[in-house]
Amino acid sequence: MGSSSSSYAPRNIYLDVDGKVQKVTSITVIFLFTSFFARTFLQSTAIMVVDPEGAMVSIDPTMPTNSPRAFHINEMKTELTNRLTMLEKRVELEGLKVVEIEKCKNDLKNLREEMSSRGSSRFNCSCKYNLDDGKKVTPRRDVPNYPKYTLSQETIEALKKPTFDVWHWEHNEMLSCLEFMYHDLGLVKELNMNPITLKRWLLAIQENYRNNPFHNFRHCFCVSQMMYGMIHLCNLKEKLTLTDLVILMTTAVCHDLDHPGYNNTYQINARTELAVRYNDISPLENHHCAVAFQIISLPECNIFANVNPDTFKNIRQAIITLILATDMARHGEILECFKQKVKNFDFSNEEHVICLKKVLVKCCDISNEVRPTEVAEPWVDCLLEEYFMQSDREKSEGLPVAPFMDRDKVTKPTAQIGFIKFVLIPMFETVMELFPQIEEIMVQPLRDSRDHYEELKLLEDAMTETGLKIYVKHAYGC
Repeated sequence: MGSSSSSYAPRNIYLDVDGKVQKVTSITVIFLFTSFFARTFLQSTAIMVVDPEGAMVSIDPTMPTNSPRAFHINEMKTELTNRLTMLEKRVELEGLKVVEIEKCKNDLKNLREEMSSRGSSRFNCSCKYNLDDGKKVTPRRDVPNYPKYTLSQETIEALKKPTFDVWHWEHNEMLSCLEFMYHDLGLVKELNMNPITLKRWLLAIQENYRNNPFHNFRHCFCVSQMMYGMIHLCNLKEKLTLTDLVILMTTAVCHDLDHPGYNNTYQINARTELAVRYNDISPLENHHCAVAFQIISLPECNIFANVNPDTFKNIRQAIITLILATDMARHGEILECFKQKVKNFDFSNEEHVICLKKVLVKCCDISNEVRPTEVAEPWVDCLLEEYFMQSDREKSEGLPVAPFMDRDKVTKPTAQIGFIKFVLIPMFETVMELFPQIEEIMVQPLRDSRDHYEELKLLEDAMTETGLKIYVKHAYGC
């Protein structure tokens, strides 16, 4: 068996390659079709199987011998060409995608760098905002280490009065005073607040007030301290619920969070991100609300964590309503609403109480002139400094400038007289109809302040007139 010869005999095959007949064995056909054919196909080389005399032959018995396309070479060439074209297009498209991906990566990198630079220069660029800036609203998770001050009885009594001098207290001391107010009013117990959470929350609040001349953390403390004083002076613990009191106090603490130092008029005229985000409707007040509840959304700062969902929903809505009420553009509307109710005010009427809370927050927000002159007057300087910063910027940007903010037109007396006469006194006198006890300690100081600035205005006018006379005398020699 092993010596028998094989029945297989290699057969010769003749190929016509571009008119030249070549003999090959069937064994080498595979090689020809895997190497030579692949190479010559792309060069449009014609290949046919022929006999020694050059006649067309076919390996496939089902294929007609006279077919000029015995191996379907043209179809294969077309198919391969099409596939090659498709592959080239895919490579081109994938290449473009890679380019786009790299471009996107570079854009993201540049954006991160820009956001980082904005974050590091937050106080220098006052009209750029980013609510996703975690660094701004994420406090330390450890127990805040600001000192726990033991307030003297004298300080405790002073905190309840509008005469409290807010200028002699450091931030840590103000934080301790605010903490005391929440405990003293029974708010911590009523809402089952974690005392450590209260500390963290207050620290986060302080960190989210900017270093503006006027709208800063000291202003926040002033408004909160005045609210605490009015709660005691007007016996609000007997007339309102503790939930109402926590709404009033928390609104006072949060009402100007992350204030940029440029008012709503500037935001709208300059088309800032805030104005665009809030459709020119109280952009600053909406922003204060957003930052307030972004802080509260942090578990370590959620002073309302132990409040049931329905109660929290009501507290949140009430705080938003009251912060939005601090927009001075709504002053006339809110005061008129309160005037219509004060004659027959009903503490059991929810609508009446909401209107009262709005007015109380507004009173506290603009109450500096209620304080003694030596405490109130520095605030005027701070406010004018902030106004002048805005008007200078508006001039440089070609925006409208309000006369009461223009350093070339306004003086301290002219800035205060109209505001006291037409805004402060009418509002506090309306509140006085409901709480007569505020007349001596709050309304009368406003009247005295009005008289003080009117005297300064007369002196200012006299000096201006004297200066003008002296100028005319020297100029014309008479």
